[in-house]
Amino acid sequence: MARLKAMSVVEAIDLYRTYRTSTGTIRRKWMDVEAVRGVSFAIEKGELFGPLGPNGAGKTTTIKMLITLLIPTSGTAKVLGHDVVKDAREVRKRIGYVFGGERGVYERLSGYDNLRYFAELYGVPPGEQQQRIASLLELVGLTGREQERAEGYSRGMKQRLHVARGLLHDPPVVFLDEPTIGLDPVGARELRATIASLVEAGKTVLLTTHYMFEADALCDRIAVINKGVIVAHGTPAQLKQNVSEGAIVEVEIFGIPDGTVERVRELPGVNAVSVEEREQAQVLIVQTPADVELTHAILGRLNGANVGRVSRREPTLEDAYVALVSSDE
Repeated sequence: MARLKAMSVVEAIDLYRTYRTSTGTIRRKWMDVEAVRGVSFAIEKGELFGPLGPNGAGKTTTIKMLITLLIPTSGTAKVLGHDVVKDAREVRKRIGYVFGGERGVYERLSGYDNLRYFAELYGVPPGEQQQRIASLLELVGLTGREQERAEGYSRGMKQRLHVARGLLHDPPVVFLDEPTIGLDPVGARELRATIASLVEAGKTVLLTTHYMFEADALCDRIAVINKGVIVAHGTPAQLKQNVSEGAIVEVEIFGIPDGTVERVRELPGVNAVSVEEREQAQVLIVQTPADVELTHAILGRLNGANVGRVSRREPTLEDAYVALVSSDE
């Protein structure tokens, strides 16, 4: 296997992580489960890198190994040249970790006092705390609201406070684990602007998200992980090229019949099929070759379902992601 660039900020080289688990109650049967199987990648300075994948794909396990919360079964990983196992303490000094949700904020404290408390825990020198906190409040757009109790913050404001907390010790590498999950559109947009500003400030960022449009807008490169392995990596544009010669047929259905996905998937020329919930309807999303018209054939497999809008469009990063994950099933 070719060696990755020595000067990369984050390196993962042939990482494996195996869990020992059991089934049954009276007669337990033990088995090994490989959550991560030979994952390798490198992230360069100032890059925003996105490991994407379905739940259980292995991306969270990979991140936990990189931030020293899990020890790899085999393989190596380094952050700024420090091994995540041998030099775990040095790695932790150089990374910030921000997770989605509202945990980790002390509701009865003001935003400012939250940051001052964590600044003490991070070992920020007392003489630097005030200036550091002020600059971070400006960065995340909370200047003027810092004296208010966190319990009065919107979810988006709390999440931006999370980001500020993760940057208190000025880490050069920041891990963002689904930071916009559960946010309203306004809050999510504001947080995406904050994430973009981190890269502008020279940080190296690793971002996980289930929102493909978000990854498309923010990430310099993406690695799609499924069943513990990287099935594709490249820029968003490069990944979209995987389906660029195709077309997407979307069918709005009110009450999708059982077996619909399987029947449509059996059609010659169909590359991938998925279903997305949208308000009171489900949308059947079918990837087809650009030069083949399958709309009528698809409608013929719906068994008299109540069909709404039918459309045909160009593929997106989400379509590329679905095709990559589906082809690995």
